[in-house]
Amino acid sequence: MSATSPAAVVVLAAGEGTRMKSKTPKVLHEISGRSLVGHVVAAARELDPQHLVVVVGHASEQVTAHLNAGDTVRTAFQAEQNGTGHAVRMGLEELGGNVDGTVIVVCGDTPLLSGETLGALAATHAADANAVTVLSAEVPDSTGYGRIVRDAATGAVTEIVEHKDATDEQRAIREINSGVFAFDGRLLGDALGKVRTDNSQGEEYLTDVLSILREAGHRVGASVAGDHREILGINNRLQLAEARRLLNERLLERAMLAGVTVVDPSSTLIDATVTYERDAVVHPGTQLLGTTHLAEDSEVGPNSRIENTVVGAGARVDNSVTLSAEVGPGASVGPYAYLRPGTRLGTKAKAGTFVELKKTVVGEGTKVPHLSYVGDATIGDHTNIGAASVFVNYDGVAKHHTTIGSHCRTGADNMFVAPVTVGDGVYTAAGSVITKDVPAGSLAVARGQQRNIEGWVARKRPGSAAAQAAQASPQETDGQS
Repeated sequence: MSATSPAAVVVLAAGEGTRMKSKTPKVLHEISGRSLVGHVVAAARELDPQHLVVVVGHASEQVTAHLNAGDTVRTAFQAEQNGTGHAVRMGLEELGGNVDGTVIVVCGDTPLLSGETLGALAATHAADANAVTVLSAEVPDSTGYGRIVRDAATGAVTEIVEHKDATDEQRAIREINSGVFAFDGRLLGDALGKVRTDNSQGEEYLTDVLSILREAGHRVGASVAGDHREILGINNRLQLAEARRLLNERLLERAMLAGVTVVDPSSTLIDATVTYERDAVVHPGTQLLGTTHLAEDSEVGPNSRIENTVVGAGARVDNSVTLSAEVGPGASVGPYAYLRPGTRLGTKAKAGTFVELKKTVVGEGTKVPHLSYVGDATIGDHTNIGAASVFVNYDGVAKHHTTIGSHCRTGADNMFVAPVTVGDGVYTAAGSVITKDVPAGSLAVARGQQRNIEGWVARKRPGSAAAQAAQASPQETDGQS
C-alpha cells in the first residue's frame, strides 16, 4: 500500500436500475469487456485499498456470482434499499464497523471513472486533512446537478445545493457533485449514526453526512476531476451506448500512444482487457475482445472479430473470426476463416479461405489453405491439407480425434473419418475417404475406380442440350481426330 492508499473502498451496487428496462441488473450491463461494476472495481483496485467491499441488494446472488467469477470480491448485503447512507452503513458493518483511515465511496454505475482520478481524490483528501472530500467536475452545462459552493477565501466546500434549490447565482456555478466521496473513516461511522430519514423519500442520504461534519467544525473539500465525463453514471441504454463510445475512444488512444496503428478508430472496438505490443496494426471494422493479445508486428483485420486470442509476432488475421485461439508467429488466417476454441496455429502455419478449425493443433509451416473443416485434430509440421477436406470427428454421440503427421500431402476432397492416424510423409489421393490408419511414407487411395459408360447421354437424355452438344463435339476414332 502507498501512503495515500485508502483503508477501504465501498462500491454502491444495490439498485435495480429500472430505467434500463432490462431483466439484467443495471450494474451487470457490459461495455468494453467488463460489466459496469466490474470497471468500477478495477479502478478501485488500482488504489491498492486495504479493504474493498461491494454493497449488493437487487439480484444480489446474481451480482455476487458475477463479482466472484474471476476473483473473490467481498460483498455486503443491503436487504432494503433505504438510501445511499444506509448502503454505506451496510458496507462498513461488513468491515466490522468504524474504519481507521480514508474510506472512498463510489457508485457502481460509473464505468468511466479511472483509478488515476480516484487516486487524485485520495491524495487531495490526505493533503488537505479533510473530513470529507467530494469528487467534483466542471461541466459545460450544470443543469440538474448539485452545485459545489465553496468558501472564496479557503476553497473549502460550504454546501452542495441541488438545482431546484439553487439561486440564480448558484445556478451559474459549473462545478458539480459526482456522488463520489473520500471520508475520514472514524468520522464517517459516527456521522452515519446521526443521519435522519425525515425527508420526502424516507431514506438515509449520504450527502447529509457532509452537513453533519461541517456543522461539527470539520473541513469539507473537493477534488476536481480532470475530465468531467469520468463521473457520468449510467441509467438507460442511451447513456450506456455513450459510455461505451467514450471508453472505447480512451482505450484506443492508449493503444495508439503505446505504438499500435489503428487505421480507423471510428470503426474499431477494443476491450479494456486487451493487451498489445508496438507496431501491431489494426485495420477497419475490427473487434478486439476479451483477453486478446497482439504481439509485435502482428496485423489484424479488416472486418475481423478477435476474441480471447493470442496473435503472434508478425502474424496476419484477415476478414476472419477467432475465438479462444492461438495464432503463432508469422502465421496467417483468412480471409473468411473461423478459428474456434482450442485451435493453435504453429509458427508460419496457415488457415486459409473458408477454413474452419476447432480444437485443433496445426504444426509449424503447415497449411490448411482452402474450403476445409478440421475438428479435434493434431497436424504435424510442414504438412499440406488439400482443398475441400473434412475431418469427420463426430459419430452422433461422441467426438473423435484425427492425427496427421509431418510432411504429409493430402489430396483435395479428402475425408478423414476419426479416429484415424496418418503417419509422417504420407500422400493421399484426391477424393479419398480415409477410414483406416495410414503407415508413414505410404500413398493412400480410398475411392471407387472410374467407369465411363459411352453413349449414355444420347440413350437416356435424347434431345437434351447435353445430347446435342455431345453429338456436335468432334469424336476421336482410331487415335485420329
